[in-house]
Amino acid sequence: MVFKNKKSENEYSGIVVADNPTSIVSEQIRTIRTNIQFSMIDKKLQTLLVTSATAETGKTTIATNLAAAFAAEGLQVLLVATDMRKPRLQKIFDLPKEKGITHLITNPALKIEDVARKTYIENLSVITCGPVPPNPSELLNSNRMVELIEDMKEQYDLLIFDSPPLLAVTDAQILSTKVDGTIFVIPQGEVTNEEIRNASERLKKVNANVLGTVLNKVEPNADAYYYYESE
Repeated sequence: MVFKNKKSENEYSGIVVADNPTSIVSEQIRTIRTNIQFSMIDKKLQTLLVTSATAETGKTTIATNLAAAFAAEGLQVLLVATDMRKPRLQKIFDLPKEKGITHLITNPALKIEDVARKTYIENLSVITCGPVPPNPSELLNSNRMVELIEDMKEQYDLLIFDSPPLLAVTDAQILSTKVDGTIFVIPQGEVTNEEIRNASERLKKVNANVLGTVLNKVEPNADAYYYYESE
């Protein structure tokens, strides 16, 4: 999948699918949504991971807009901030600092409804990060995280996890083994072929189900859209 998007992930100006649904970018996101659905046509898709090789790729922008696109179809969607070292969902949705996924994992007394917050987008809820923990990988690989995912699946139609980059830490590898499918975001011209290969190998090593690749930050004079499905 290739998504043409000129905006930097640092530009927090709202979620285009919700704020400007008739734009070309919104249509591209909806096409990505459709391609994801077709790639899992024989299987139930309820958990989706969005990751990248390196930082500053626009993966959080992709994850957020995909969540909004699925919510627009009437699905109850939960977007979860699992990039604990560099969380951004709180800023994107302009949410106050309250309890997040780190609280939920470390405090068994907390329930999902205690930390999940509805957004201004109908059918879309968010769990932000909470305080940055010293041991994100251990938290994400815990039995408690597995239990939480199962509980979330009972309450929501679709879970989307915004994860850290693959080459930085092991978090994305860990999470990719716990979800139905993974989307790999590549910013055009900003990562090397070696970085892409290394990141892909890390996903293959854990038998991650990579549904496809989104090529982000495409130059404006390039073809707007392509779709690359994983073999």
